[in-house]
Amino acid sequence: MRLISWNIQNGLGVDGVVSLNRIAETVKAMGEADVICLQEVSVNMELADGTTTDQVQELSRFFDGYNPYFGVAVDMASSVGRVLYGNLVLSRFPIHSVFYHLLPQPADGHIKQMPRQMTEVVVETPSQLLRVMTTHLEFHSKIQRHAQTKRIMEIQSGVLALENDPPFFLPEGPYAKLQRPGKCIVCGDFNFLPDSPEYNLVTHSESPEISLVDAWMLNNSNEPHPPTCGVHDSQQWPQGPHCRDFMFVTPDLSNRVTQLSVDIDTNASDHQPLRIVLE
Repeated sequence: MRLISWNIQNGLGVDGVVSLNRIAETVKAMGEADVICLQEVSVNMELADGTTTDQVQELSRFFDGYNPYFGVAVDMASSVGRVLYGNLVLSRFPIHSVFYHLLPQPADGHIKQMPRQMTEVVVETPSQLLRVMTTHLEFHSKIQRHAQTKRIMEIQSGVLALENDPPFFLPEGPYAKLQRPGKCIVCGDFNFLPDSPEYNLVTHSESPEISLVDAWMLNNSNEPHPPTCGVHDSQQWPQGPHCRDFMFVTPDLSNRVTQLSVDIDTNASDHQPLRIVLE
């Protein structure tokens, strides 16, 4: 299974050009991808060049043969129809079930903030079922980012509990069994740093059985994380290149990760895309 994760900034490149075609070309140039997770995708939102478009439909056209699953974090009325903003999963593998999680937004004074969301899909790979969760956490509020990270770990804990103590199922209907294995990849723009409390909450949870493994550290434990933002955009990221986008896996997938790479060269967004390979 090959998976790419990227905060595409609605297709806005560092050069000021909005181009989903360039986003698609960059993704395809990274290598084969069975699942593509994109953050900052919008529908009917006015973009930096003054245009509005349905980016879910447009990206689906660029990735023919992939099915889209759009998790909406922001849904509001406008003069051009409903404005939607969130996280998109494109999969050419069959998807058994989908869960859309609205993440907590505790009050935190008069600072910029927006609702945040995580999209979860159960993917049928050639060898097994696997969950993929992708998200984009709050940037401006540390309180909210911490609460959102905690909620992600609670979701993982709940999935493992249901797997260990399954409920009674009916053959069909809403009480039928949903395939939801504990094995998972959690990816996206987390807006925290490798030395942050939120990162530690993911990798060293109070309940060790739900802790996730930073996939970069599996084969590069003596090397710093490659930068995933601030590489080309010094205006939004005056602190320079650094890492805030990650791929986390459950421990039972650690020996399946053979590659994790970051495209440092592209300036098609203010973030860099990541690609993971599991065999």
